[in-house]
Amino acid sequence: MKKFIYMMVFVIGFHSTTQAQWVVTDPTNLAQGITNTAQQIVHTSTTATNMINNFKETVKIYEQGKKYYDKLKRVNNLVKDARKVQQVVLMVGEVSDIYVNNFQKMITDENYAPQELTAIAFGYSKLLEESGGLVKELKKIINPSSLSMNDKERMDLIDRIYKEVKANRDLVNYYTRKNIGVSYLRAKEKGNTKRVLALYGTANERNW
Repeated sequence: MKKFIYMMVFVIGFHSTTQAQWVVTDPTNLAQGITNTAQQIVHTSTTATNMINNFKETVKIYEQGKKYYDKLKRVNNLVKDARKVQQVVLMVGEVSDIYVNNFQKMITDENYAPQELTAIAFGYSKLLEESGGLVKELKKIINPSSLSMNDKERMDLIDRIYKEVKANRDLVNYYTRKNIGVSYLRAKEKGNTKRVLALYGTANERNW
């Protein structure tokens, strides 16, 4: 059990041994930072210029988080259950990736009105918040107060969070596809689908 808990710490915190170090590498903080900037877009982006400027802060946080997730991808030789924890954290990173890369394109897409982009950002902020909240539950595994959990309870918790994060990741993909689909239909009405395809990718490249 001690080995298992140690591996949990390694996956989530990269050998974090102090609260300060945990703050630096904690994926829940990275997810919350991106969520906060998404909510800022919702509340303060009254013009396209404001939206673009606010989104720049999102990109900064995302780039910091990407370094963390890239390092985590290279962690190998984990025990089975620690591997599942790793996958949970990486899926939360993937949710951030889907949001940042696609919304960055959406704010340059003339088929959306500023109010619609604000609504889309709101939807993303809620999905990001939920994903980050699920990772917070993983802290129960290595929190001293959770040592009363038996092995089965611990494994059941990991399995439940894994399934919920995976479902949430799939929902973010679906949400993105539906929103891009609206742009494509509007472009089709204008006879200008080439621009949308060029923006979001060809049939082989796009994820929608």
